[in-house]
Amino acid sequence: MSTQLRRTPLYDSHRALGARLVEYAGWEMPVQYSGVTDEHHATRNALGLFDVSHMGELYLEGPGAAACLNELISNDIGKLAPGRALYTVACNAAGTILDDLIVYRVEPEQFLVVCNAANLDKMHAHFSEHTPVHGQAEYSNRSDSTALLALQGPRAAELVQVLGAVELSALPRFGVVRGTLAGVEILAARTGYTGEDGYELFCAADQAASLWQSLMDAGANLGIKPVGLAARDTLRLEARLALYGNEIDETTTPLEAGLGWVVKFAKPSFLGREALLQQRERGLTRKLVGFEMVGRGIARHGHAIASAHAGELATVGHVTSGAPGLSVGKNIGLGYVPAELAELGTRLEILIRDKPIEARVCPTPFYKRS
Repeated sequence: MSTQLRRTPLYDSHRALGARLVEYAGWEMPVQYSGVTDEHHATRNALGLFDVSHMGELYLEGPGAAACLNELISNDIGKLAPGRALYTVACNAAGTILDDLIVYRVEPEQFLVVCNAANLDKMHAHFSEHTPVHGQAEYSNRSDSTALLALQGPRAAELVQVLGAVELSALPRFGVVRGTLAGVEILAARTGYTGEDGYELFCAADQAASLWQSLMDAGANLGIKPVGLAARDTLRLEARLALYGNEIDETTTPLEAGLGWVVKFAKPSFLGREALLQQRERGLTRKLVGFEMVGRGIARHGHAIASAHAGELATVGHVTSGAPGLSVGKNIGLGYVPAELAELGTRLEILIRDKPIEARVCPTPFYKRS
């Protein structure tokens, strides 16, 4: 494995747990520990602990921070109260997606923006370029000094109570608060990327190993398991959460990707607004749909999607993500198809090793927690 790969502060912890490590977005990351199925079900039924310290943490602060940030994202933070967070995308002038983000309003004039690891350099340059234009806002990239752990699953609130952080159990969804957990100062948010309840816990990089071990120890009787990238992917797919580089990138718009709900045209301006308005007025030519396999086969990223709607079988799109739905008992996937083929129940054919296997457009998310 290349010595150029970066390592999170939890690298030694992963090695001690027997994780299989792989390259991901320039990082040496755990792909699995006990196995994808075991880790997936542990998160759905009890607790999963994820190291996501490779993600980027970008801060905008000052009296002009809110106005500046609102120009750079599609969602509207004008009504976002301190102690709350929202999901959004950042677009370029063409209306396509630079990255999808979670924005946390930590204080009235302090915002934390979490971006994808693969896009950190791009988003750092983007914010560095645009922040001075708006004035009265200071930008800083604190990714190297920050670690991020995700505690996900139906027993997450129980675990933080065991560790004495009772106030975290009362934190609302998409709430954010500063506090202490297992003796470590943290910024805690009730957010995640699995479709389950849980927390994302930010701390100083040099405190990450201590916090990780405390969570593992205190969660031992609650069924906690360390979880790698593979199960993180099956969990987010069941919840129909987009993955940058698969469902969304600089060739897709949020309207095509089914993320129109994070595009607030009522805002007077934001980067990409005019292009997205034009696309909305013209109408979408393609849409991202969820499908379930009817025939035997597993759709995978890059597989062609075909349809016989024009009289003969023809390629009409591609699979962006696909896998066995471990919690739903069927093989599932996401992909782009022409808008006229996006209706629920529409028959599609997934070309697996050049053989067409029947699939049907179905409702999403595939899994939704009770």
